[in-house]
Amino acid sequence: MPESFLTDRWSWAHGLRLALALFLAILAGGTAGYMLVEGWGVWDAFYMTVITVSTIGYREVHTLSFAGQVFTVVLIFGGVGTAFYTATQLAAVVVEGGLHRRFEQRRVTRMLEDLTDHFILCGYGRIGSIIARELQEQGVPFAVIERNPERVQSAIVHGWIAVEADASEEEVLKRIGIQRARGLIAAVGTDAENVYTVLTARVVRPDLFIIARVESDEAEQRLRRAGADRVISPYRIGATHIVQTALRPAVVDFVQLATSSGHLDLSMEQVHVREASGLVGRTILDAGIRQRFGVIVVAIKRADGAMEFNPAPELVIRAGDELVVLGRPQSVKALEETVEA
Repeated sequence: MPESFLTDRWSWAHGLRLALALFLAILAGGTAGYMLVEGWGVWDAFYMTVITVSTIGYREVHTLSFAGQVFTVVLIFGGVGTAFYTATQLAAVVVEGGLHRRFEQRRVTRMLEDLTDHFILCGYGRIGSIIARELQEQGVPFAVIERNPERVQSAIVHGWIAVEADASEEEVLKRIGIQRARGLIAAVGTDAENVYTVLTARVVRPDLFIIARVESDEAEQRLRRAGADRVISPYRIGATHIVQTALRPAVVDFVQLATSSGHLDLSMEQVHVREASGLVGRTILDAGIRQRFGVIVVAIKRADGAMEFNPAPELVIRAGDELVVLGRPQSVKALEETVEA
């Protein structure tokens, strides 16, 4: 929860508690005063206090003595001011956003509780906002953690779940569902912040897949030691992409089409082979992946990290392999369902 929200919430709550305490004190004092000055019963004294403080102007419960009239004048000055102050505090909670923020926090909390198999995106700057759009286009659920309130509002305007908080805080990661998350992307402003974020996430969830953005070459090893599975340099990737586009534009266009969710006729995906899958122990040819599903196995990533490019038909599929396949989206989905069945 953001520090600014906690500060405002404490201020509003403190002012409202004070106003209510003063208002109740006026009611109690007025009731006791009429009982002592006029000798009335509890209900008559309380009723007279209420109509006096509220300035409704009903008739007096009983005829007032001179002392009772003096007490009523004092009660009017003190009570009306207190009632006005209480009403002002209530209006401040509603108009200045206290009530709205509480509803917003509850709404975000409910949405976070429903999130599962999602990505946690830490940072919503230039890189983070692009990552968010790509995740949305791929249909992948995610939640944003950002300390800048203006960036948080920008993410919310786009319809995304966003929390104003420090991503390196353990409680924040737990609140945003790190135990149910598919992965975490550390794209905060500085390498130092990304190191702390990755380190905290790795401690909370040792088996989580973590990707970290890096700016300097020196920080890459720190991020890997902190627990990042992948360390990505946007500048290095951008430079490589420029060179590849200059030398092999057709290849770049093909890869971009194959990996873009906007191209409906072609999809390049990775399919995880589980131990219970019927593909385990069979060759690519025997499994009939191309014949049965109409997809091409472009590469196989072994469980130990070794990559087999353009695998031969005689290559045996093992449990834990990641099949990189190319084909129509519905064909790839059919393969995934078969492998996971």
